[in-house]
Amino acid sequence: MRLWNFSAGPAALPAEVLEQVQDEMLDWQGAGCGVMEMSHRGKEFTSIAQRAEADLRELMGIPANYKVLFLQGGATQQFAQVPLNLLAGVQDKQPADYIVTGSWSKKAFKETQRVCGETAARCIASTEDKAAVADGFTRLPASAELQVNADAAYLHLCTNETIHGVELLDEAAFLAGVPTGVPVVADMSSHILSRPMDVSRYGLIYAGAQKNIGPSGLTLVIVREDLLGKAPASLPTVLDYAVMAENASMLNTPPTFAIYVAGLVFQWLKRIGGINEMARINAEKARLLYAAIDGSDGFYRNPVDPACRSQMNVPFTLRDAALDAEFLAGAKEAGLLALKGHKSVGGMRASIYNAMPLDGVRALVAYMDAFAKSRA
Repeated sequence: MRLWNFSAGPAALPAEVLEQVQDEMLDWQGAGCGVMEMSHRGKEFTSIAQRAEADLRELMGIPANYKVLFLQGGATQQFAQVPLNLLAGVQDKQPADYIVTGSWSKKAFKETQRVCGETAARCIASTEDKAAVADGFTRLPASAELQVNADAAYLHLCTNETIHGVELLDEAAFLAGVPTGVPVVADMSSHILSRPMDVSRYGLIYAGAQKNIGPSGLTLVIVREDLLGKAPASLPTVLDYAVMAENASMLNTPPTFAIYVAGLVFQWLKRIGGINEMARINAEKARLLYAAIDGSDGFYRNPVDPACRSQMNVPFTLRDAALDAEFLAGAKEAGLLALKGHKSVGGMRASIYNAMPLDGVRALVAYMDAFAKSRA
């Protein structure tokens, strides 16, 4: 029986990438050792890191005036590292603006206030509605709700909320009102590389690797050069973007194995046709799953505004929550794994990242249909 992993992260990796990792585990291309055993400053690993960056730049169309950093600490560390680099210690620096559309952007906002002071960050829009749904985030702010301050040090947003399944799908329209000179900082952890994104619209992009990039332990930061060198002298050097950029992400030992696997994922994306082809496949997967939910006559329900439903993370509930345990047990028997929703919202969640094939979504939709009919 084929198993399909719908985990929100760490998530499934492409099978052919894992097979290549297996083949090269003991001896990477005649080096006499595996990547986990080689020096991060040797020519072998240097070539791996350089190709990974070059392939990522090609895939995403990253402009030359942006640095690509391979860091550690996860996106959660970036909740603090961003303001520590762009806000802390700078005299007369204006506060940063935050848009809160789910758990992760809410945590980023609170962490900025914690490390830089409560006045360092202002929430300019929140879509939380606890009366509507538990821990309720089901939409993006409307344009009338979104007033970015012209004096903001930066604007922070999470472009795909993994837990709540809310995604910014039209970045051009959403960011059109951002005043000139206000850098946009985006947490793209759970949908980076899923479709084309205009990097030039952002001052800084960060993403934990464990969704669409590679194994956990690696964090990607793409930062415009003019935002470097703003950190206070008291900031530990390992947290300073400028220092890490100067040292090609190798001030200390980087997560070498995770970078290697990420590089293989980038190569896999190029082989299947790049991000445009990946976007086409992802759109079809999402269409199939949302159609199954919406066409179930209320047996399944997704609470998110259709205009901002995530193509990566699809939360849904059953009409009768008493059936949840039975649904999950049957799904596991059918080879459909990790469908339980986040503890803060309950229900189910199917994460259909790049590595999830169309056949996996078809299998899930078939099971959902059969389960609903058996309870009719």
